[in-house]
Amino acid sequence: MKTTVLIADDHAIVREGIRSLLETTDDFEVVGEASDGQQAVTQTLARAPAMIILDLMMPGSSGASVIATLTQQCPGSRIVVLSSTEDDDLAFSAIEAGAHSFLVKTMLGDELIDTLRRVARGEAVIHPKIARRVLTVVRRVNTPQVDPFEPLSDRERAVLQELAKGRSNNRIAETLHISEKTVKTHVSSVLAKLQLGDRTEAVAFAWREGLMAADGKSD
Repeated sequence: MKTTVLIADDHAIVREGIRSLLETTDDFEVVGEASDGQQAVTQTLARAPAMIILDLMMPGSSGASVIATLTQQCPGSRIVVLSSTEDDDLAFSAIEAGAHSFLVKTMLGDELIDTLRRVARGEAVIHPKIARRVLTVVRRVNTPQVDPFEPLSDRERAVLQELAKGRSNNRIAETLHISEKTVKTHVSSVLAKLQLGDRTEAVAFAWREGLMAADGKSD
C-alpha cells in the first residue's frame, strides 16, 4: 500500500516540487495540499493522510501550534517538518509540539525520498545538522539555572545593589540604615564570596548578571 501524504507549504512551487518528487516513486500518494496552518488542519481532518509534510514558516498560526493541533486531532498522521529554517528554538518547539521528524529543504531529492520511506516505516528522523542543535537546546533547558548571587545574604545583596548604583559607602549606610563600618564589612564579604577583585568588578558583575534588572532603579 502507498503512504498517503499531505503537503503543507505556503509556496506553490515547493508543493509542486515535492509532489513531483513523490510521484516518481511507487511508495507515496499525495492526497492533498495546504498553503497555511488552518488549511493543513482542515485537509488532514478530511483526508486522514498517513504523513504530513509541513513547513514551519507559514501564514497564520505558528508552526508549533499547528503541529500541536494536528497531534491532538489527528494522532494517526505522522508529522514531518520540512523547513528552510535552522533556528534552534523553532526546531525544538516543533519536536516538543509533536513532530515525528525534522528535515531541511537543502536535502537532495533521493535523500529526502529515502528519509520519508524510513519515516513511513515508523522511524523518527531528525536531520543531523538539526539534531546537534536540538541536543544543545535540550541540555540548556534541562540545566538548572544557578543564581550567581546565591552565596550572598539578603543584606549583602542589598549592599551590592546600592554599590552598583554608584553610591559611596556613606550613602549606602544612610540608605540601608547601617553604619559605614558595617557597609565596608559587607563589601569585603561580597568580594570574597563572589571571588571578585575590587568594587569595580563587583559593579560590573551586578549589572552583567541581572541584579540591577531586578532592582529596576539606577539613580
